[in-house]
Amino acid sequence: MTSRSGAVESAPFVSLDWLLLITIASLWGASFLFMDIALDSFRPGLVTLLRVLFGCVTLWAIPLDRKRIETKDRSRVAILGVVWMAFPLTMFPIAQQWIDSSLTGMLNGAMPIFAALIGFLAFSAPAIRSQLAGVAIGLGGIILIGLPEASSAGTTAAGIALVLLAVASYGIAVNIAGPLQRTYGALPVLRRALTVATVLTLPYGLVDATRSSLAWGPLFACLALGIGGTGIAFVAMTMLAGRTGAVRASVVTYLIPVVSIALGVGFRDDSLSGWAVLGTAIVLLGAWVATLSTPASHSQRRLLGAHNVGVEST
Repeated sequence: MTSRSGAVESAPFVSLDWLLLITIASLWGASFLFMDIALDSFRPGLVTLLRVLFGCVTLWAIPLDRKRIETKDRSRVAILGVVWMAFPLTMFPIAQQWIDSSLTGMLNGAMPIFAALIGFLAFSAPAIRSQLAGVAIGLGGIILIGLPEASSAGTTAAGIALVLLAVASYGIAVNIAGPLQRTYGALPVLRRALTVATVLTLPYGLVDATRSSLAWGPLFACLALGIGGTGIAFVAMTMLAGRTGAVRASVVTYLIPVVSIALGVGFRDDSLSGWAVLGTAIVLLGAWVATLSTPASHSQRRLLGAHNVGVEST
């Protein structure tokens, strides 16, 4: 596993990697808009429960799962259900009671910093110079985007803190997800992790359901969050982490602000400053630099192909 991990951390991006990257960024960037819509009538706990539940049902409805999770890895899958789903997906809708969807998406761009730091300190992940340079450039763009928005009305320190806690949790999760995906495939891991998250978010969701009012718009927004932002996007992200490594997979969060800004301006009347436009360009530059690689064997990457969809037999 060590040699394979080093290979994926340094191998160049191929077409499938770019497709996964764009798909994840689009779905997760739109998730903040859908959360805003859902919060018009639903309390945060209900939004999280419906999102996780719909995502869980979506993945279990896919008839592809022949990999059993070994006993030694089941605790890691359960932890993934906490740090990638139950905890951060609870924090985001709570935070968006106080900050808008655009700013939430912007702050989400800090995930590569947490992924790199946590990966280096806790998971012995290799640090490649181009990846670190891309992280630094992207962080500069995030700052340019976020600072003007952070001073706007309605933004609170509590909302920002909750988003950063959620993003730090993602930084832990992406380091756990990659090795599990390379061993079992994306679908078997995500199904079980989402089942754990559904159980954990059920009590808070039921309490908040009694304090929410039924509305079709928010319900459909939760459905989109579950099927797209939780079901499809998490499978794609787990595949990407397995193929490219935790740090480079996490650069998807540099593209998320671009999507969240566009949707927030277009559908929720969020404001967009000149600094945000400049920051967005720098974010894209950082994402490109972070996907550069040192020379590596393409054949090593092709060996990973059979592990990416979770359909291999035992």
